[in-house]
Amino acid sequence: MSSTATEVLVVGGGQAGIAMSEHLGNHGVPHIVLERDRVAERWRTSRWDSLVANGPAWHDRFPNLEFPCAPDAFPTKEEVAAYLAEYAEKINAPIRTGVEVISVTKNIGEPGFRAATSEGTIDARYVVAATGPFQKPVIPAVVPDAARIHQIHSSAYCNPRQLPEGAVLVIGAGSSGVQIADELRGSGREVYLAVSPHDRPPRRYRGRDFVWWLGVLNKWEAATPPQGAEHVTIAVSGARGGHTVDFRNLAADGITLVGTAESYEDGKIRFAPDLKQNIAQGDANYLSLLQEADAYIERNGLDLPEEPGAHHLQPDPECVTDPLLELDLAEAGVTSIVWATGFTQDYSWLKVDAFDEKGRPQHRRGISSEPGVFFLGLPWQSRRGSSFIWGVWHDAGFLADHIMIRRSYRAYNSAGAAATV
Repeated sequence: MSSTATEVLVVGGGQAGIAMSEHLGNHGVPHIVLERDRVAERWRTSRWDSLVANGPAWHDRFPNLEFPCAPDAFPTKEEVAAYLAEYAEKINAPIRTGVEVISVTKNIGEPGFRAATSEGTIDARYVVAATGPFQKPVIPAVVPDAARIHQIHSSAYCNPRQLPEGAVLVIGAGSSGVQIADELRGSGREVYLAVSPHDRPPRRYRGRDFVWWLGVLNKWEAATPPQGAEHVTIAVSGARGGHTVDFRNLAADGITLVGTAESYEDGKIRFAPDLKQNIAQGDANYLSLLQEADAYIERNGLDLPEEPGAHHLQPDPECVTDPLLELDLAEAGVTSIVWATGFTQDYSWLKVDAFDEKGRPQHRRGISSEPGVFFLGLPWQSRRGSSFIWGVWHDAGFLADHIMIRRSYRAYNSAGAAATV
């Protein structure tokens, strides 16, 4: 066991930690990045086998390195992990892998913090929690563990062969739930998909990917989500070269759509009568973006091909107009439930006064309520794009600049004694 000192301790060796390291390195700030597994471990082992990025390679990347694939392609999870590892090597990031942070506590009577790790202690003036938003899988307490059915979170799902024979209920209408349900149906499984409230953008429209539209329409810069939409998922897919998610098409392929999963009793799971409303709200989000894109094209005189068919929606399938409100799992042959219900944050290791009563970080653009502690990689940290590779890079630059400001105050010595900011 050893004892080390550094100016900035960065916890997490994924995209956030790497971005932070680059900016700190550019400023010449001594720092250490700790990663309990390998660089980009979440991309390696907490994603299903066929996953690809939801954004094209030209868009969701760090500014100083391109993906080796075609610009409009959607990198595989292996390509994303390799990209992040290459970038860390490119910038000579001082990452120590295989080191777990057990706790970080504030020093008493002196500035800074002490981190207890699996390989000793590290004293640091500043701490950056760069562990990102995907820390602890969330499985709602709907179906008890004692129920005779295989339950798995999307982070542990790899491929259809992993599940026992039989039908599958996928719960969650975001990118993960939609893609997993589609893959399972393609493998010949009977699939039920519980559709909760969601946004449903077009994958492409009039020759441009939706990430381009969000850029030119200034939507990536939105500082806060719409009221009530803080946890609304986005149904978008880069699978099979990228395509617009339409739940009607999933139903046409044989997937039975149901509403939000509400309760379970005696082998039966009940769904809220909200399926039609959830589909309609997703449609409204989709059509709204098309209309804004059309207006932008006309206003700027752009020569982009018209796509009138994109505005026309197919009729609702029977599973939407006459929704199933209860499903007897055994009778339907359902042997597995895949919970594509997202993640929660886990900062139990960070023992400082920087959280609200629900354990959520208290911060402004990543600057926490505990002086000297920073957060990076949070959804909506400064803007809509904060949790994306390119977004976290810009947020890291802001935090590095703030650390430099704090260093300048600390360097000031008006009476022969260094400040302790």
